[in-house]
Amino acid sequence: MTGWVESRQQTDRDLVRHYWPVELRPAFDALFGVDDALAEVVTSSTQPALGAIRLAWWREALERLDTSPPPPEPRLQAVAAELLPLGVTGAMLAELEDGWAALLDEEQEIERVAVRGEKLFEMAARLLGASDMKLELAGRVYGYGSAFRTGLIGPHWPTGELRQLHRHRFPRRLRPLTGLARLAARDARPPPNREPEATPGRAAALLSHRLSGRVV
Repeated sequence: MTGWVESRQQTDRDLVRHYWPVELRPAFDALFGVDDALAEVVTSSTQPALGAIRLAWWREALERLDTSPPPPEPRLQAVAAELLPLGVTGAMLAELEDGWAALLDEEQEIERVAVRGEKLFEMAARLLGASDMKLELAGRVYGYGSAFRTGLIGPHWPTGELRQLHRHRFPRRLRPLTGLARLAARDARPPPNREPEATPGRAAALLSHRLSGRVV
């Protein structure tokens, strides 16, 4: 697996992945691989209607995983092998589609983008076997931040969520996940900018989060 990371330029996800328990890294890859697939549809679609059709294919394919074997698509096969046995269902994963579909609309509903982050964090927390009363807020911050980094939305930062997270300490078990929200909060610093991924500054932010558990 080391070659998988070193064979290309490192990303924030690679930095975060190192903090996940080794036995859960394939599940982490499968979960975020689905989210990446949906993001790729949106970022590569020149016509919103065609993008919506492609997203619908993914949604339906994910839903079918709960009752049928996976088709010969690597990310769907990874879901069947790594996520379904751990209680993350295809129906749960299919709910991520709406947050990306919102970015195809002429009038983007930013709330749907935030809800996608909530759902993603909820599933990831299930894998880690941990919870926190403010995990939903961290997921919303990540939902905004990850969409912002695609360049498809402006800096619609969740200032209310960030205020509520101020000085909150997430439990150690969740920090491999909430580190993603820490990086999204870093992107929200004025002026908002798409800082390159996996920089020493971002690695230091993750280390700080690992020690403190704070997103802001």
